[in-house]
Amino acid sequence: MIDKVEVMHVILVTGPSGAGRTTAINFLEDAGFEAIDNVPLTLAPRLFDGSSLNRPLALGLDTRNRDFSINQMMDTIDELASNDKLKVEVLYLDCTVDMLIQRFSEARRRHHLSPDGVALAGILTDLELMQAARTRADILIDTTKLSPQQLHTQITKYFMLGSTKKLAISVQSFSYRRGVPRGIDMMFDCRFLRNPHWQKDLRDETGLHSDVQAFVSSDKNFLKFRNKILGLAELVIPAHQAEGRSYLSIGFGCTGGKHRSVTVAEIFRNDLQLNGWHVTIRHRELMVQSAQ
Repeated sequence: MIDKVEVMHVILVTGPSGAGRTTAINFLEDAGFEAIDNVPLTLAPRLFDGSSLNRPLALGLDTRNRDFSINQMMDTIDELASNDKLKVEVLYLDCTVDMLIQRFSEARRRHHLSPDGVALAGILTDLELMQAARTRADILIDTTKLSPQQLHTQITKYFMLGSTKKLAISVQSFSYRRGVPRGIDMMFDCRFLRNPHWQKDLRDETGLHSDVQAFVSSDKNFLKFRNKILGLAELVIPAHQAEGRSYLSIGFGCTGGKHRSVTVAEIFRNDLQLNGWHVTIRHRELMVQSAQ
C-alpha cells in the first residue's frame, strides 16, 4: 500500500515518438503511479491545485500534446519543479534515428510530424524539438537496444516505491572506439592499465575471466586506482541520495571494452555491493559480441 505523503513524487515522461514513452507510462502505472498521458501542457500545473493526491503521478509529455510548443513544455517543467510540494523528475526516453525508423516501419505507422508520410523527416523534427527536454532530463534511458522487458526492469530499478528505497547504481563497461554511452554520470578511463590484448593466452578471453582480472589487477597502479574511485564513490553516492536522486550511472572505458574496463567494472561492482549498495552491471561490447 502506498502511503500518502506531503511531498508528491511526479515523473514527467518525455522523449521522441517511438522511443517507448507510452510503454514507460504503462510500466509506471503498474508500479503504483497514477498515470496521465498527453495532458495539455497548460493544464498540467492545475492538477496539483487544491487537495493533494495520495499517489505519485506520472505525466506523459511530448510533441503530440494538444498545445505543444517546446517553450511551453519547458515552462511547464520549470513551473512544476518550482513547486515545493512536488518532487519532480524528468524521465527522457532516447533512441537512435535508425531504430526509430525501424520501429515506425515495423508498426506501419505514420509519424505525426511528417504529413507526407516520410518517417525520417518527422523523426528528425521530433528529435530537434525535444533536444531542450533531453538536456533537462534527470534520468535518461536509451531504449535503442532494450526489449520491453528490459525497459520494464529499468523502470522498476529507478522508480521503486516505498520508504526504504535506496539509490540504484548502474555500472557499465564500454569501448571508447564505439563512443561513450548516453546518460553516464561518472566516467573512468582504464586505458592506462596493463592490456591483456597483447597476451596471446588472454586475448580471446574477457574481463569476466579470473586470469584476465588477475593480469589487469597486477598493474602497479591498479590498487591505488581502485581505492581512489571507491573512495570517491563513497563520498558522492550518499550525497546524491541525500539530494533525492533515484539512480547513478558509472562508466568504465578502455580501448576495446573487452578486458580492462570489464575487469574494473566487475571489481568495482563487487566493492559497492559489499558496502550495501544496490548495483546492476552491463558490459556493452560483450553484449554486442554475444548478439553477433
